Formats: sequence, C-alpha cells, structure tokens
Amino acid sequence: MASSKPSVLLTRNDYPEEGVKLLREHFQVDTWKSALGISKEELTSALNGKFGVFCSLSDKIDADVLKNASDLKVIATMSVGYDHLDLKEIKQRKIRVGYTPNVLTEATAELTMALLLATSRRILESHKAIHKGEWKSWAPNFMCGPALQGSTVGIVGCGRIGLSVLEKLIPFKVSKFLYTSRSKKPEVEKHGAIHTDIDALCRESDFIILTSALTPDTHQLINRIRLESMKSTAILINTSRGQLVDQDALIDVLRDGKLRGAGLDVMYPEPLPLDSPLLKLDNCVIIPHIGSAQIETRQEMARITAQNIINVFQNKPMIYEVPL
Repeated sequence: MASSKPSVLLTRNDYPEEGVKLLREHFQVDTWKSALGISKEELTSALNGKFGVFCSLSDKIDADVLKNASDLKVIATMSVGYDHLDLKEIKQRKIRVGYTPNVLTEATAELTMALLLATSRRILESHKAIHKGEWKSWAPNFMCGPALQGSTVGIVGCGRIGLSVLEKLIPFKVSKFLYTSRSKKPEVEKHGAIHTDIDALCRESDFIILTSALTPDTHQLINRIRLESMKSTAILINTSRGQLVDQDALIDVLRDGKLRGAGLDVMYPEPLPLDSPLLKLDNCVIIPHIGSAQIETRQEMARITAQNIINVFQNKPMIYEVPL
C-alpha cells in the first residue's frame, strides 16, 4: 500500500542519523543508494514527485535537474554555502531553500587555524621527510617556517568565520590584522583590525586567509596579478571555496617560489585529480574539504537541514532560509 506521507529525497546514504530520523517522522524518505552521491541524471529523475530534497554542496541543482520537479517545495542543503544551487531558477519555481549557517562557524575556524599552522610550520612536509629518510640529525635550518608573532595577517571576507579566526589568532601575538569586507565592521575593528581593500591586503600581509563566500564578484578574487603582488614569504590559506583563487596562477607562483606556501581545504575540481600539479608541490598542504568535519557540528547540520524541510511542510519559518 502506497504511503500517504509526502516524499523526501536524500541525495546520499550517509547523512547523519540525527537528521534522517527527524524526516522519517513526517515523510516517506527515499535515500540514494550510495555514499558517493547521486549523478545529475539520476537526481533529475529522482526528484519527480518529491516534496523536498535533502542535499549537500556536491549536488548541483539547476534548471535541467528541476525540469521534472513540479511537486518540489523545498531544497535543504547541509551546508553554509549555496553556490551549487541555481537560485534564479529556484525562485522562478517558487521553491524555498534552507541552509545551515552559524552552526559550523567554530568548527571551520578551528580547521582554518589547524591548516594555517600545518602550512606555516611545515608539518606535513616534515612528516614526509621522516619517511623519505631526509631527517639525518638536528639542523638549524631544517624545516623552519615563519612566525605568527609579529606578523601581519589579512582576512578576506571577515564574516562570522573570519572573525572567529581573528579572535583565535590574538593569543599568537600577531602585530597587525587587516580585513576586507563590503563595509567596516565594529565587531572586527574592536580587536584593532584595519579595514582595507583587497589589493593592499594582498601586498602587505604575511598570511592571507580566505573566508569569503563565493559570488560572481568574488570568483577568482585572488587572481594572478594579486598572487604575484604578494610577498614571496607570504602564505595563503583557503577554507572557503576553491573558485576564489585562480588555481593555475597559484600553482605557478608556488612552483616558482614567488609564494612561500599555501594551505587549501578547498580547490577545484573536488575531489582533486591525483595527477593535479598541486599534489606535487611540497609547499602546498591539501586537505579534502573538511572545514565543518566535526562530529557534533555535522550532526547539528543534519538536524537543521531536516528541520528546515519539516518547517516548510508545517507552514512554519525555516530555522535558516536563503532569501530569494
């Protein structure tokens, strides 16, 4: 006998159970069979007859995907970013969109700090050196990296995550903080941070940390000209979106020694091909987009994603809704 409950699609089979259990109380839940996610063609077919979809940033939802989704009322993404969603098309179809900001701020800021320190102190490079037999004895210049103390740190897009990173850096006795934002932010400047433009930040900073959302205006914000304007001793950290950076130009400046190093939690494409030149550079630390990969954070993200769908079904405001 067919279920009388409306149907919701989960785009993979490994979402945290905290969210899945909530959905099962209200919906018939159809879960895609794989933890590798659903292809575009399969997603297009699977959305037919669905009230909602529980998705992630790896699911590209555009006009082609939505062509069979006449019953779809809500798209809930388990992410703070929503650049994988065609908002113009979604708005035309009067579909509501939920997302999960705020909850992953601290987890991503912690990961940014870990990546910054791993890159500047050459942790992964040192680990590899042991296995390659390069650690012969103590040596005064072996695996030396730059200090945070006394440095200038530039934060690009100083929103919730950027502010949390700044606050975590204060005990490291950074000399100066620079930041970019559409407008000055009192909550940032109370820590002595100086609002500046992106070009000055790139030229003057010893550490450049990207925590900006990806928009048409920020696509390849860190272009070849800005990369080449950076100090040769500078380090670039990106835990936001790979497309903020001209990746080919980044490879060139790292390979040519025009930039000391980079730490990337995000890149493009994702996953990064194993033959990518980035993986061949000792001065580039690559990790697999794990900014929010904290157990408690991912559980709460799943709960909020599910509750966003439930609230639309119950004609209640979402916990977090993308304004369209």
